[in-house]
Amino acid sequence: MRLPETEILTARILIVDDQPANIALLEQLLADAGYTQIRSTTNPLEVCTLHRHHHYDLILLDLQMPGMDGFQVMEGLATNIDDDYLPVIVLTAQPGHKLHALQMGAKDFISKPFDLAEVRTRIRNMLEVRLLYRKLDEFNQSLERIVAERTAELRESEARYRSLTELAADWYWEQDETGHFTKVAGPVLDMLGIQVDSLAGTRSDATVSGWNPVERAYLLATIAAREPFLDFVLSRVNSDGSQQTYRVSGEPMFTQACRFIGYRGIGVEVPVMTSPPERRP
Repeated sequence: MRLPETEILTARILIVDDQPANIALLEQLLADAGYTQIRSTTNPLEVCTLHRHHHYDLILLDLQMPGMDGFQVMEGLATNIDDDYLPVIVLTAQPGHKLHALQMGAKDFISKPFDLAEVRTRIRNMLEVRLLYRKLDEFNQSLERIVAERTAELRESEARYRSLTELAADWYWEQDETGHFTKVAGPVLDMLGIQVDSLAGTRSDATVSGWNPVERAYLLATIAAREPFLDFVLSRVNSDGSQQTYRVSGEPMFTQACRFIGYRGIGVEVPVMTSPPERRP
């Protein structure tokens, strides 16, 4: 990805050096290269405050300054600025200081006396990296916001779906991959005679008898094939001889990795139609 030239040339740059002659040289070099947002200071105590207010894309920082050296300035930038990227190129005539500066978070260094071609190249390269890093950070933040919004929308949609299914059916149910009920809404326990497994804490209908064997076998085969079913009729005869008929619908649930995790669906009890009593003449 290449940045537009105007974006690089309008980057905010701060020059920090106690020698006005060095500042004047760097300001002239940057202006000749087309940079337009340049500020400077000879007072290292101002750097942290200036950066907090202006969020510079690049700080050219001299290491040898009275009152507060460049290393102390970098410590202040690292602790006081809410930015995990320290946009600093150090200016030094001491080769032994370069490694220490890089270890403290500086991204590059420029040796004194200045090689003007080197200065231009290092500043431009640094700005490109800094601006691309900022764009990546902004993209990640935007992506996090989108994910959070989509997650909230999905949760709201799921809540509406469950609310509607509960209104449209006698019960809503979910089962795990082993067939145990993990969630039910409505009088499903009373209607189906489902019992609670005291050990696992889950619900199972394995102990309930009286189901129509043909219907039940077909339903179990459908579930084993991980297929959805709609308005499937399931009936049973209770121990007292009464009959119950249910109409159930369900769909398999999968993770994003396509692993089967169970079923969910709705059910209603179908009223048993009885013949009216015969009229006697």
